[in-house]
Amino acid sequence: MENLVERFLRYVTFDTQSKPKNHHCPSSTGQKVFAKALYEELCEFGLSDTSIDDRCYVMAKLKSNVPYDVPAIGFISHMDTAPDASGKNVKPQIVENYQGGDIALGKGDEVLSPIQYPELHTLHGCNLITTDGTTLLGSDDKAGIAEIMSAIQFLQAHPEIPHGDICIGFTPDEEIGRGANHFDVEKFGAQWAYTVDGGPVGELEYENFNGSTAQVICNGVSVHPGTAKGKLVNSMYIAAQFIEQMPTEMRPEQTQGYEGFIHLTAAKMGVAKSELTYFIRDFETQGLADKKALLEQKVAELNKSLRKGSVEVTITDSYQNMREKIEPYPHIIEIAKLAMEECDVEPLIKPVRGGTDGARLSFMGLPCPNIFTGGYNFHGIHEFATIEGMEQAAKVIVKIAEKTALRYQS
Repeated sequence: MENLVERFLRYVTFDTQSKPKNHHCPSSTGQKVFAKALYEELCEFGLSDTSIDDRCYVMAKLKSNVPYDVPAIGFISHMDTAPDASGKNVKPQIVENYQGGDIALGKGDEVLSPIQYPELHTLHGCNLITTDGTTLLGSDDKAGIAEIMSAIQFLQAHPEIPHGDICIGFTPDEEIGRGANHFDVEKFGAQWAYTVDGGPVGELEYENFNGSTAQVICNGVSVHPGTAKGKLVNSMYIAAQFIEQMPTEMRPEQTQGYEGFIHLTAAKMGVAKSELTYFIRDFETQGLADKKALLEQKVAELNKSLRKGSVEVTITDSYQNMREKIEPYPHIIEIAKLAMEECDVEPLIKPVRGGTDGARLSFMGLPCPNIFTGGYNFHGIHEFATIEGMEQAAKVIVKIAEKTALRYQS
């Protein structure tokens, strides 16, 4: 595992931020560059079935080293970083033996503070990898990729550890909801898989939000302001009314655990037309339906109150809760739990308050829960990872491979 940190620090130098407005796959040139580098690295490992397709899905397989039949399992991570913060010119810094207090990020005034992020209180004595305060780090999900690569290299160096076929997959554009769009489940060849895309040590997730996206269009009337009296209808004021009438207790900053939310994620404003984008999330199908109905109700109420102008809404479903596709196969979760326990990691089973490639893949016939990477505060300049957490994730991957093989030993 000695190459794990070096590998991760090298990976985060690739600018792989996905671009939601670009509908090509991958959505950014940097992902193509990174995918090619990963493909070449896998080729150097000498794995079988190593491939990269024209959409930059990278796959490979470590062949079984046991004489009996073991189901092929997979490990999957995504190559892109989130559009929420810059992923260009990432300059990671290592904070050794953290003992508490604020961590200065780079040369400016930006700090990583335990007041804002109380989880830092639990990480005294750990070695942290942080940003310089100007970009995200990219541990979501380059930590996962580095952990998978290091685990595979470790299994190659230790043939005494039994394992079946281990399938590896790296996907583009997960952060913009497209990571599974062109994933070839049959080519991948696994009976089940684990996305390595979680956060703090111990996370094991097989539930995620049901997700929908709503586009709320506010229509006004544009007239030259010099002759606007009694004629102009500014759609931005209509949009402001709509935002104000949505319940504040349903905003994500007011929710946790199994509570869903309605999140205003983008706004494009203009006099004649304004467009609001909302993410609608709930763990239960009925809960999602209720939130969609509430949003439609608010549109109808605002239309009734307007003397001029109008509001319309279009709602599109994005993904579903993978729980129903994983619960019929409890051994998938049990193997991961046992692997963590044998690595002195306490399993932390919790819902994903978001979506993953694993949710889409589970509905495509590849049951795919999610395991931790050792990263924190994804999608922003305060993102960091612990070296110890990354090492534990890599060890858990190795142990899952071993436990799977031993389970099917005759």
